[in-house]
Amino acid sequence: MLGSAVLRLATPPRAAASAAAKNISLVDGSLRAVLHPGADDADSAAAGCSHKWRMVIAYDGTKFKGWQYQPSPPTIQCFLEKALIRITKLDRKELCLVGAGRTDTGVHARGQVAHFTTSFAYHCLDSFHSAINGLLPPDIRVREISAACPEFHARTSTKSKIYHYKIYNEAVMDPFHTNYAYHSAHKLNPHAMQEAANHFVGVHDFTSFANAVHNDRVRSPIKKISRFDVTKMDAIIQLEVEGTGFLYRQVRNMVQHGGRS
Repeated sequence: MLGSAVLRLATPPRAAASAAAKNISLVDGSLRAVLHPGADDADSAAAGCSHKWRMVIAYDGTKFKGWQYQPSPPTIQCFLEKALIRITKLDRKELCLVGAGRTDTGVHARGQVAHFTTSFAYHCLDSFHSAINGLLPPDIRVREISAACPEFHARTSTKSKIYHYKIYNEAVMDPFHTNYAYHSAHKLNPHAMQEAANHFVGVHDFTSFANAVHNDRVRSPIKKISRFDVTKMDAIIQLEVEGTGFLYRQVRNMVQHGGRS
């Protein structure tokens, strides 16, 4: 089953965004210079202070091998780290970029939350925001960037995660939906699918709906699903699942099960 989108929701940072960075210039439409911290920021770095930054990211995942870092084939995290390294002049270990969760190959995001750290502060996040988007490919965009409190963590501060799956339910697939919806020529019954989806709501052991994955951290199979909505929108049937967290490919397997109803 092809997943069309994923939305990550995390608790907002309590710290306010910082205020003026400099040394940005555009040459022939490409970013040529990068941000440098000011004198006050150098003092913070010398004192060993750590500053945490929260980003909200949107991307079309068609060309990418999911979120998790790997240099080839390219991933979302890989491109973000390359841009951050150019701007901050820090290496990836110093940046400690963390996403709210992983996404699979071809999955898209409207609001995936991530955080990274620096040893210095920036006085203007507007310039930083423009700089990072200028370095990213057009199918990845940082929608928001703000300062975060030290306790904030993109993964563990998450309140809920929402996945959208779309099914194009007509005999002939609309080519404009190819990358964003699964095609089912077989006529589906949204009402029966909703009845099946209702059984997933609540706190359950989802072991049987998770794919085994090597070298993954140990995770509890007990998850809470707060809602699982099936909505018919013309030729599209949208399945929207919200929960506190999910196992590897749990949602995809749940959607496949519901699609058989």
